[in-house]
Amino acid sequence: MRRANNIQIGCVLMAAGSGERFKFADGTQSNKLFAEFSGKRLYEHALDAIPEAEFFRVVVISGYENILNRAKALGFIPIVNDRPTEGVSRTIKLGLNALESADAVLFMTADQPLLRRETVAGEINFFRRNYRHDLIVALGFKGRRGNPVIFSKEYFAELRALTGDVGGRRVIAAHENALMLFEVENTPELEDVDRWEDLLQLGAVDK
Repeated sequence: MRRANNIQIGCVLMAAGSGERFKFADGTQSNKLFAEFSGKRLYEHALDAIPEAEFFRVVVISGYENILNRAKALGFIPIVNDRPTEGVSRTIKLGLNALESADAVLFMTADQPLLRRETVAGEINFFRRNYRHDLIVALGFKGRRGNPVIFSKEYFAELRALTGDVGGRRVIAAHENALMLFEVENTPELEDVDRWEDLLQLGAVDK
């Protein structure tokens, strides 16, 4: 078995969705990834939260040229998801295809604007300290599970087998005994943005 310090951890930033529930106060639908929060777009917050030194490779999966170009400029690997309508399962497959040599992969969403780089780095270190071949680690707060989530290689085949708009939670549900939570003190770090109202609430918290 590989020593915890020698395991290779990859990162997948999932930024392919459009967030169909995201609408402004006037009812206009928009892409939430490009919504501004504290002077930056949501996807920019996500990119800034990646502690790149902790990973052997970072891939950013999106169908949006602006996001892919920014990822490339930061030294990350941009991967085009040209069929986002197939759901998050396709993004997961694309990410794993690019990280086949990884011992574990951390999956991040692009809609948690208060998630801090230091928190993600802490989660990775927690994973390394508790490493075993079947470990799953998720960010948490008082027992509540959130994102990001780190999956050991043990689960790559199950993740690849997912179809439609189904993510890693199905794999977690099948292996709850393998799950450990890296608990944070600041619950808003777990909060994601689905609606315009969510962004307003997070803005109030952030002040």
